Amino acid sequence: MKLENIGFYTLTDERAKITSLQSDMWRCELILTHKCNFKCPYCRGLRKDCIGEIPLKKAKRIIDYWAQDNLHNIRFSGGEPTLYPHLTRIVRYAKKQGIKRIAISTNGSANLDYYYKLIDCGVNDISISLDSCCSAIGKKMLGGIDGMWEKVVDNIKWLSQLTYVTVGMVFTLDNIGQTAKNIEFAHNLGVADIRIISSAQYNKAITELDKFNGDILNSHPILKYRIFNYKKGRNIRGISSTDNRHCPLVLDDSAVAGRWHFPCIIYMREHGKPIGQINKNMRKERYEWFLNHDTYEDPICRNNCLDVCIDYNNKYMEFHSIHGIGIPELSPECFTWSRWRRGSIADFIPAARYDILITPEVKKEFRKYAIGWCGSDKLFCRPKEKEIALMIFKNGEHSWFHLRQNEFMEIFNKNMNHEKP
Repeated sequence: MKLENIGFYTLTDERAKITSLQSDMWRCELILTHKCNFKCPYCRGLRKDCIGEIPLKKAKRIIDYWAQDNLHNIRFSGGEPTLYPHLTRIVRYAKKQGIKRIAISTNGSANLDYYYKLIDCGVNDISISLDSCCSAIGKKMLGGIDGMWEKVVDNIKWLSQLTYVTVGMVFTLDNIGQTAKNIEFAHNLGVADIRIISSAQYNKAITELDKFNGDILNSHPILKYRIFNYKKGRNIRGISSTDNRHCPLVLDDSAVAGRWHFPCIIYMREHGKPIGQINKNMRKERYEWFLNHDTYEDPICRNNCLDVCIDYNNKYMEFHSIHGIGIPELSPECFTWSRWRRGSIADFIPAARYDILITPEVKKEFRKYAIGWCGSDKLFCRPKEKEIALMIFKNGEHSWFHLRQNEFMEIFNKNMNHEKP
């Protein structure tokens, strides 16, 4: 799967290939204010130490930190960013710094003329929350404000004719029964894409998706990607034991709220611990976090990381550990049944298969005898997803067995072994 095909324009195979401590900054998000005129039932609000309004001078300084590394995309959010008094000025400033894509995440409640003004200032991506296709439940989902759901719907319809507009649909027990109707309703408003997600509190599979195919899915690549995942039994949130246990997204991405920078905006919204305070060395701090933080052991990451972020991090693992380890990729035809029967991971790791302890001695043994690899999903014999078939030449015989991708990365990739470049 190419990342370019799933609809998130900031995530590409090329980005995963080249990201590093020295590459361009690709995407950053800045929380401008904690204030919001809605009371959505699933919103936890910001951490106490992030509450407030960022001064314009400080916001510009943060953008300068990012822009010095050629930032490509920026997103302003909150709270509700249209309540921030300097929004038009900070958008103009971002555009002046040469940032290509300037996005806002909004509840859609501002006057239409104000959104027009933001587009004139440089906004070319607007994400709007739309959690219902009818006014009664819509009113409940935004906190009981009369007439506001109708205003949001009208704004979405008009803005979709002017720029790139997506809607975000958060599902809870209150609106999960409307899934299909909500998607059809948003599609008919003319939006570019539809991002469905279960709330962190609910975090269950979204139903009623089997009926979608054809025009609606082909019109919305993010929606198509998410529905395809659900049909495979994959939820939107959650890291599995076979996924990359490190987060390379932090290398060229950043999320800032209050005086802190966080691993990502989801981590911040789940009230996770920040990486550090805002400073000119933020990127180096993020690199250290990347090297040393096991996301699978972190309950916020393990339970809340999104499918698209997981796929990006796995793609990075594929490019940087699998294709850069110094042993060749072999043809699937080399991985025969007879060679598989000869192979045993127990020759290298005496522990049980799901209790692997990758010590320096274990790494040394693997590196000594490994002669090639192949993606397990490509094999004719015993294919598997998210695993790597490793070919061994030991005692005059070829043999092979499967390793999880994250295990493979821990063993062979120097960066992930904390061996600094």
